[in-house]
Amino acid sequence: MRNLTKIMVLFVMFITFLSCKQQQARMPISRKSGTFMKESAVRNKKLVAGEEGKIDSIIKSNPKIKYLASKKGYWYTYVAKNEKDTLRPKKGDIAQFDYEIMDFKGNILYSEVELRPQTYHVDKENIMMGLRDGIKLMHKNEKVTFLFPSHMAYGYHGDNKLIKSNQPIICTVTLNDFKAPEKVESKPKTE
Repeated sequence: MRNLTKIMVLFVMFITFLSCKQQQARMPISRKSGTFMKESAVRNKKLVAGEEGKIDSIIKSNPKIKYLASKKGYWYTYVAKNEKDTLRPKKGDIAQFDYEIMDFKGNILYSEVELRPQTYHVDKENIMMGLRDGIKLMHKNEKVTFLFPSHMAYGYHGDNKLIKSNQPIICTVTLNDFKAPEKVESKPKTE
C-alpha cells in the first residue's frame, strides 16, 4: 500500500512539474500568396464599377434633374430645398426624418409610411452608412433623393428582408426637424 501511495505522490509531482512549464504561443497560419485578398479586391472593384454604371445611367436618364456627387461615394438631388436655413445636423443632435427606400428599377422596398417616424441621434447611433452622412448635408424641411451604392447602403449582408446582398438603393429622405439634445424636452416619469 505504501508503494502505491509513493507512486501516486510521484505521479502528482510529475504532472505538477509538467504543468508549470511555460506555454509557448503558436504562430498564426498565414497564406503567403495573398490570392484571396487579391481576388476579393478585384471582385469588389467590379461590383463598384457595375453599380456606378447603373447610377450613371439613372442620372443620364433624366438630364433635368441635377445630381451632386458626395465625397463619400454616393449621389444626391434636392426634391425640396430650404435656402433660408443655414444650420445642419451635427454630432449629438437629435434628428427626426421620414424616408422611403426603392431599388434601382423604381420598385418601393419600404414605403415612407412603413418606416416613419425616425428619430436619430446624429453620429451616436448605428444606421445605414449613407444616411448617417446624408442627413448631415440636409437643412430642416428639405427632401433629398440619394443614390446609394451597396457599400453605402446595406452592403454585402443586405437587411435579411427585402434588400438583397450588394444591392444599391434609392433613398428619399425628408428631414423634418433636428435639435440639440439639451433642447429636447424630457418627458416626466409617470408612476
